[in-house]
Amino acid sequence: MVNVLVVGSGGREHALCWKLSKSSKTDKIFAAPGNGGTKNNISSGADDLTDLAKFAEENDCFTVVGPEGPLADGIVDKFRLLNLGIFGPSQKAAQLESSKIWAKEFMKRNNIPTARFEIFEDAQKAQDYVKSLDYNVVVKADGLAAGKGVIVCNSVDEAISAIDTILVKKTFGEAGNKIIIEERIDGIEASYIALSDGNIAIPMATSQDHKRVFDGDKGPNTGGMGAYSPTPIVGETLTKKIQELVINKTVQSMKNEGIEFRGFLYAGIMIKDGEPYVLEYNVRMGDPECQPITMRMDFDLYDYLLAASEGRLSELPPPSWKKQSAVCIVLASEGYPESYPKNEEITGLDLTSENVQIFHAGTKNQDGKILTNGGRVLGVTALGDDLESAIANAYDAADKISWPHKYYRKDIGKKGLAYL
Repeated sequence: MVNVLVVGSGGREHALCWKLSKSSKTDKIFAAPGNGGTKNNISSGADDLTDLAKFAEENDCFTVVGPEGPLADGIVDKFRLLNLGIFGPSQKAAQLESSKIWAKEFMKRNNIPTARFEIFEDAQKAQDYVKSLDYNVVVKADGLAAGKGVIVCNSVDEAISAIDTILVKKTFGEAGNKIIIEERIDGIEASYIALSDGNIAIPMATSQDHKRVFDGDKGPNTGGMGAYSPTPIVGETLTKKIQELVINKTVQSMKNEGIEFRGFLYAGIMIKDGEPYVLEYNVRMGDPECQPITMRMDFDLYDYLLAASEGRLSELPPPSWKKQSAVCIVLASEGYPESYPKNEEITGLDLTSENVQIFHAGTKNQDGKILTNGGRVLGVTALGDDLESAIANAYDAADKISWPHKYYRKDIGKKGLAYL
């Protein structure tokens, strides 16, 4: 039996803790720093790499890294130097997410399908450039911005304002020292996540995230307001295309460039006229996509993460999935992604069943009460025999939970129903 340390504090990390606790090979699951829903929380933050390594060594833990921050900071390299078992990509491999510029240039070098782009660090030159274009653009901060450093523009004026926000006002801090301006491809967006050991990559279940804060995909981008799996938008033909043209090519090209990619490889895909284009890479499981994906896993996640970290995924059979659909509805604090209240007591959390799991994100346990402690508070995730029943089950559970400033979208999964 092995102890596992899950690094991070969000809904994704709670879902990973939950699934890893089901393994016959795991003993204690620790979370660092965890949240109000995770057990065995330790006080080290996700960025306290030295403390985390010490804890993992003293408690004989295999470590699973949830968020992008510690991966970009080189947690995997540090642990490997100390001969500590850890799942996640190296600092070099994490550049696929930690620098959007590095990722775009990597895609260009290796003919991986993506939108046309230019790079700027001078605001005036960037503004002159967007004025010269006859198509709409997306303006992106180069570095990590917690899923919020991307501004989709509908006009030249919006593009100029986005350049000003990122490059001049420095809304995203150092992450916005350089920007990418890329052609806006209008199509259907989906998330494609694979598990790689540096040699091969095996697909996880397909999913679709809902990035905008309001119904009908209105309002600013967030870290994600809900997700469902599987998505009918990514059928058999498209799966094959994405796997070959994007995922396998990425892993192989990284290897050719002397970088082994071991971890979850996430491609945010835009589908236009049946062709996939990479919007961005993430080097970890998506959040909230992780929640419905883990609900549908019909295999021992620990076995696969260990094999990926040791470069021996080909020894395992293809993972099996429950036939059911799963839907995750993010319950947020009103005002997210801007400012929002905290420390409000949450009621109705004891209503889980075999088909419903409530994954905590922005919560804390204070004197036995669960209080809100972030923008995205809970991920209410439910299984159903089909997408329609999974949506109904998730909303049924979501409606029973309350706190004064609870907010959530009412249309999670509807795109999938419309597509069907």
